[in-house]
Amino acid sequence: MTLASTPTKQYIEQRDKGYWIKGIRISLDSVVYSFLNGESPESIAQNFPLLSLEQVYGAIAFYLANRELVDAYLKKGEAEFQQLQQSCREKNPLLYQKLKAAQAQK
Repeated sequence: MTLASTPTKQYIEQRDKGYWIKGIRISLDSVVYSFLNGESPESIAQNFPLLSLEQVYGAIAFYLANRELVDAYLKKGEAEFQQLQQSCREKNPLLYQKLKAAQAQK
């Protein structure tokens, strides 16, 4: 008995300088951060109704197989966010103050 060649499935695609779940608008970042925060694949699939459990496992497998690359990508994104946040603080300190006060009241 010979096994038929099974095509491999792609779960992640790179577009707009980021990584996304193939065919939908959910970023790999969202799945990876949930996974790193200890959420189970089943929980992640429940939190993102557009994702199937298969897609969640595919995204996690991609992350684990490319950990260095994805960690560097996430770190770069965090640095860009910090720069943007600092820029916003400098451009509009009053708004930033109001946002911090509102956040403190929660």
